[in-house]
Amino acid sequence: MSFFKNPGADWLIVGLGNPGREYETTRHNTGFMVLDKLAGKLGVSVNKMRFKALTGSCSYHGKKLILLKPETFMNASGIAVEAAAHFYKIPPERVLVIFDDISLPVGKIRVRPSGSAGGHNGLKSIISSLSGDTFPRVKVGVGAKPHPGYDLADWVLSTVSKDDQPAYQQALDNAAEAALAIIDSGCADAAAKFNGK
Repeated sequence: MSFFKNPGADWLIVGLGNPGREYETTRHNTGFMVLDKLAGKLGVSVNKMRFKALTGSCSYHGKKLILLKPETFMNASGIAVEAAAHFYKIPPERVLVIFDDISLPVGKIRVRPSGSAGGHNGLKSIISSLSGDTFPRVKVGVGAKPHPGYDLADWVLSTVSKDDQPAYQQALDNAAEAALAIIDSGCADAAAKFNGK
């Protein structure tokens, strides 16, 4: 059977962010940055426009992976995720989502097998589109806003400070490695290895 008749894949790996040059280095584009790191490790280009997203595909340890960066803006991320998951016949348990988390300090990552949106609009959209929250995720700490009155949108659309960049860049690398660890050995093992690093 040809690829076109049977387009199944084993994993859909989603990095969340906003399209556009002005957002490239912001906290909210952390998922895009991790996906770029992951693509580099896997030797794949994520540049083919499908499902309202930039996509790339590769084989990793005998599994077919689809890498995806929604181009819909954050609060509509689920549109692309649902379309790709449906096309490739990938269940939510193998839709891995990577995103920024303001509840974690810069430099920390956390692997979770499921969970609520926690106020993250990209996750809210995906949970709605997939009709549930049973998909694994890698959260990357971008730090809490500096004081309660600080506008959350302004915070997540700002860049990580120069002083925090070394820890942040290391977290991006760790998050890419954690994604591969989830595929290799599951969320529990990946969490044991990477949570709190």
